[in-house]
Amino acid sequence: MSKKIAIMGSDRGNNFSAIVEYFKNSGVEITCLSDNLNSDILKCAEKLGVKHQYLPFEETAGYLGANDFDLIVLSDYKKELTEEILELGRFVNVHPSLLPAFKGADAVQRAYFAGVKVSGVTVHRVVDEPEGYKIIAQYPVLIGNDMHFDEFEAEIHNLENLLYPIVIDKLLKDEVFDFGDLISGCHGNCKGCSHS
Repeated sequence: MSKKIAIMGSDRGNNFSAIVEYFKNSGVEITCLSDNLNSDILKCAEKLGVKHQYLPFEETAGYLGANDFDLIVLSDYKKELTEEILELGRFVNVHPSLLPAFKGADAVQRAYFAGVKVSGVTVHRVVDEPEGYKIIAQYPVLIGNDMHFDEFEAEIHNLENLLYPIVIDKLLKDEVFDFGDLISGCHGNCKGCSHS
C-alpha cells in the first residue's frame, strides 16, 4: 500500500520542491496544504502537478481527522499547532540550527552573528510538550572564519533540502536515520561533500 504525506506550508515552503523531487516515482502520494490562499507553496505544487488545496487554519483539525496521512510534514508553516491537531497524526519539521540552540525565528542569522563555529540543521517531531519538539536527526555545518553569511545561509538551506526528505523517507519506512543515510542519499549534489 502506498504511503500518504501531507506537506503543510504558509509561505514559500523552502523544502517543498526537494521533497517532491525526492519522492518522484516512489509511489508516495503527496498532498500540499496551505493556510495562505496566495502562498508560493500552493503555486509551486500546481506547477509541479502535486495535489494541493487551500486549508484555512480553523478547518485543519477536521481535514486531518477525515484524511489518513502516514506523516504530516511542515515546511514554513507559521501557525502554532494545537494539542487537538497534533493528536491527529505524526508531525515533523525542520529547523535551521542545532536545537536546542537558536530556537525560533531568524535562527540562521542569529547563529552566524553570535559567532558560533558550528551550527546545522535539525529534523524533529512536533509534539505537545513544553519544548515542542523531539529531535530525530541533526547534521552540522562548520562556520569558517572566512565564510560569508550568504554562503552559510546557502549551505544551511542546501543541507535542509538534502536531510529532510531522507528523514521523511526513513519515518515512512519505520526505520531509524543514520548519518550514513545522508552520505548515501547525496548523489554528489551537496556543495563541498566528499561525493562532489
